[in-house]
Amino acid sequence: MPSGHGKLAPWWVGSGLLVAAVLLSTITVWVLRQVSGGWLGPTPPPKCLLVPESHRFDCYPERRVVVTQELCESRGCCFIQSPPPAEGKQGVPWCFYPPDFPSYTLESLNQTALGMAGLLVRREKAYYPRDIEKLRLDVEFETDTRLHIKESFNLYGAHPFYLLMEEGGNAHGVFLLNSNAMEVALQPAPGLTWRTIGGVLDFYIFLGPDPNMVIQQYQQVIGFPAMPPIWALGFHLCRWGYGSSNETWQTVRAMRNYQIPQDAQWNDIDYMDGYRDFTLDSQKFASLPSLVEDLHKHGQRYVMILDPGISSTSPRGSYWPFDEGLRRGLFLNTTQGQPLIGQVWPGFTAFADFSNPDTHQWWLENLQHFHAHVPFDGLWIDMNEPSNFMDGSEDGCPPGEFDSPPYTPAVLGDSLSAKTVCASAKQKVSVHYNLHNLYGLMEAKATASALVKIRGKRPFLISRSTFPSQGRYSGHWLGDNRSQWKDMCYSIPGLLSFSLFGIPLVGADICGFSGSTSEELCTRWMQLGAFYPFARNHNTQNEKAQDPTAFSPAARTAMKDVLLTRYSLLPFLYTLFHRAHLQGDTVARPLFFEFPWDVATWELDRQFLWGRSLLVTPVLEPGVDSVTGYVPQGTWYDFYTGSSVNSSGEMLKMSAPLEHLNLHIQEGSILPTQKPGTTTEVTRENPLRLIVALSSHATAWGDLFWDDGESLDTFEKGNYSYVVFNVTQNIFTSTVLHASTEATKVTIGTLSIFGVQRPPSKVLLNGQEKPFSYLDNQVLTVSDLGMSLSQGFSLQWL
Repeated sequence: MPSGHGKLAPWWVGSGLLVAAVLLSTITVWVLRQVSGGWLGPTPPPKCLLVPESHRFDCYPERRVVVTQELCESRGCCFIQSPPPAEGKQGVPWCFYPPDFPSYTLESLNQTALGMAGLLVRREKAYYPRDIEKLRLDVEFETDTRLHIKESFNLYGAHPFYLLMEEGGNAHGVFLLNSNAMEVALQPAPGLTWRTIGGVLDFYIFLGPDPNMVIQQYQQVIGFPAMPPIWALGFHLCRWGYGSSNETWQTVRAMRNYQIPQDAQWNDIDYMDGYRDFTLDSQKFASLPSLVEDLHKHGQRYVMILDPGISSTSPRGSYWPFDEGLRRGLFLNTTQGQPLIGQVWPGFTAFADFSNPDTHQWWLENLQHFHAHVPFDGLWIDMNEPSNFMDGSEDGCPPGEFDSPPYTPAVLGDSLSAKTVCASAKQKVSVHYNLHNLYGLMEAKATASALVKIRGKRPFLISRSTFPSQGRYSGHWLGDNRSQWKDMCYSIPGLLSFSLFGIPLVGADICGFSGSTSEELCTRWMQLGAFYPFARNHNTQNEKAQDPTAFSPAARTAMKDVLLTRYSLLPFLYTLFHRAHLQGDTVARPLFFEFPWDVATWELDRQFLWGRSLLVTPVLEPGVDSVTGYVPQGTWYDFYTGSSVNSSGEMLKMSAPLEHLNLHIQEGSILPTQKPGTTTEVTRENPLRLIVALSSHATAWGDLFWDDGESLDTFEKGNYSYVVFNVTQNIFTSTVLHASTEATKVTIGTLSIFGVQRPPSKVLLNGQEKPFSYLDNQVLTVSDLGMSLSQGFSLQWL
């Protein structure tokens, strides 16, 4: 493992018990089963005094226990009282491991065809029951940059992965492939402690050497994310509390009336009959099929919510999803073999067992039947941790090793069954104890497969619960947030965390889910949210509307303008998603990914980049008309005007009136943009505008991926176009590396070149003179090019 000192970064504010990216120099993994025994007497042995406070790892992590010296020493650990911690800080453990605490000994290590194999043996009894005395250690050198080691307040998901930045800008990462309940503690040593109560210790070590390569190597293991349909990158609108399909329709019409971009309209559980999956409220939502038809006529899409809890109280024979699921045995069962009954929105419910392949077929059949009536385009799977309004089940949970393990990690209510199902619940492949963290992933896999079979196009799916490899099947929203400024701030490290997790299609509920937003907050949040990779405005019931049409003309215009800016950048954003799908690049990324040697970027969590090129600096506090942001070393260009900013790597104050979001393009970049329309379909019919941001050496590079936006496997089947743009020595070239018929429908209309030092005397397009304009801020613009995307060309300025 790379050595050297590291530094904590803020990217662990993510979803799951495990940090997203922890910057430290070493990792210490303590197996819970340690030896017992101890010394006598009131004074600890001298060896305990030699352990510095920064290296005192907690030997008695159980909560709700007063740890005495006797309890501590019964585990063979050191006990030294420490002063109480400062407010908001975690104190030094009083009970900690001594430096010679016995664990496993490596008894043998032999070369194998793939690496090495060894035997780890414990000679002394541990203080937890059911000792594992021997462990097999397998070390596989899978690639030149990946090493695989295998030893045979819970949020929405678990991602046991960290990324570490080291002095000098190098990076490495570690992934623990384990789906059991776990907790993680960051140590000031620096170090990290994983505590897991099951499974195997299956580690992958990624050698980088830079953060981008670490994430690419991680995704080579978990799988690259799916390519989303182009409409998924448009603006989505939803709320819990649309009282009817007509009320939903009124919102859609208002958005059209003000010509505000929108690609997808959603419905929450309001559309269901009694909140039951695969049903429609025939009174309030009778016109929903007509609404969906109208959306499709206008080039828009419809998305609806589904939960994994299936109502169990409908009269027998009246609700096919439960009746058929019961007949086929497709639900989680109790230890007695009966369906485990919990409670969610429809009341008492059974929970689909997505570890059973037969459940996938039943899920597909339900979706096919509903789609025949309401032809939805995408799905939103919620409550899939799985969430339960009860603890365990209507009958509680039985005593035993699964529901009452010897050690319970730091989970809600100090119980594995708190607000979820019993850990002892039986599933097709194992007990829920081993599968809980996989539940959302398994549902996503079943749902994505069903969408492909029903629509024959790329699936669009957003899931609340996630696990490594989730990006292959779904995107993610960050869950229920509040209409508060601090929640808007928290969304940035949240979306950056999921970028590291291989789930690039991610965003937060714009303007906040719970509580009542303000016009200023929602305007600023719409500006930030327009640059979430997944952009959806969503709020709760019984609060005032927060869609763009609900505000004053000034705020509405500001929201419309920033959405038009997003839509103008769709070619660039879509290409970033292609690179994520193809090789595991991030879409939204922290600044230290592009400037790993600049330690000032390591702690930045109020700005982010799209790709390597576009810097987003949002306003995150009320009552201001400016924002201070970090601008890394080099030349950056104002996205809107092309004016340059030369930075030595410093914090700069930027003007930020309420209608303005600061965007800057890094030198050396070429961004493909497009005249925006009110939907992605309309936008894609408009001419392209290429923005060239020249470097100090007067060079630039960019690329564009283009296909039909929704067909399956277009890259794999060769049904795409890929064009590379390059500038050297005052010559812009467009080179078509792969072409399809789709590209013949697209024209390049305008070329804007930022940073042209002197006014040119002439501009030549393929050798023919072309009119141009040149501004004092060194922006050269050539319009009316009329060049087909499918044909290469060159443009020279003299």
